[in-house]
Amino acid sequence: MLYSLGFCALMFFVIPVHIDKKENLAKKSQSQAKFNSFISRYNKSYSLDSEDYKARLEIFENALKTVKTMNGMRQFNESALYGLTEFSDLSPEEFSHKYLRKHHHEHKHRRNERRNDVHSIARRAIPSLPSMVDWRAKGVVTGVKDQGPCGACWAFSTVATVESMLAIKTGKLAELSVQEIIDCARNGNLGCNGGDFCSLLEWLTANQVAIEPATSYPLLLKNDVCKWKKSNPGILVAGNFTCDYLVGREDLLLQRIAEHGPVVVAVNAISWQYYLGGVIENNCPGQPELLNHAVEIVGYDLTSSIPHYIAKNSWGKRFGDGGYVKIATGSNVCGIANEVTSLDVL
Repeated sequence: MLYSLGFCALMFFVIPVHIDKKENLAKKSQSQAKFNSFISRYNKSYSLDSEDYKARLEIFENALKTVKTMNGMRQFNESALYGLTEFSDLSPEEFSHKYLRKHHHEHKHRRNERRNDVHSIARRAIPSLPSMVDWRAKGVVTGVKDQGPCGACWAFSTVATVESMLAIKTGKLAELSVQEIIDCARNGNLGCNGGDFCSLLEWLTANQVAIEPATSYPLLLKNDVCKWKKSNPGILVAGNFTCDYLVGREDLLLQRIAEHGPVVVAVNAISWQYYLGGVIENNCPGQPELLNHAVEIVGYDLTSSIPHYIAKNSWGKRFGDGGYVKIATGSNVCGIANEVTSLDVL
């Protein structure tokens, strides 16, 4: 009788283990089915049962867990939503290496005081701001670009802002050459291997380098020999650009966007690997040492349930909301106020 009771007790412990194993196999099968669908959707080339496939599947499964955790912090319908993106088969380290800025200028956080009265908004009282500003609606923002694996966000965002300021000044929207900047602006910048927009503007203005039309100097998405010549026509940037630290003074950032135009900012974009849409307010710390990407801020919306900036990214139109990302205002989310640059064109 005791023997039978012992056998029954053994069965009691064995059954849950068997059930757990079945559940794990079912979860594995579900995640593998999602991964295969992901491969098809984004035209990935992983051979089934290869070592690469197995490694990428493991990374993908970790991405599913990360997304679940991040979405658990959502508080409102407009809060950022995270999910599977074309980057979900990359580890955070790989994503950072391929798509985020790897190099920073040595004085990137030093306040640049070289600006004229148009830019010196910190010295004036802040008037009431428009509740919503979107420079896209005014026809002064060019289309979203895709930098691919070329880590030149610093060039894409700066050129995009020059394009916007040119359109504001002249009424004509024209695309300018990012490749020229990648190839030629080497004052501490490394082309597709990273750079800094403040040092880029120093180089452009100190050497009176004109940014050529994109049609004259087409995009290659790789480092190449510099073909710029001083005689080539293009757009000059004025020397009154700013490189400001506006943490704690985002009212100044909002005013600059409203009164002057789009700006370039440095951000921490590591969590954007899984961004689908909505307003980022969590999962995106803003310490200066975490800055790794650059984008153009083209507007803001203070009427939203979560007031936010509108940022134009350079990861193609499939990213986020048609290539754009929304970032909450007021608390330096993603480090958006650490390094802010506005500029004019001649």
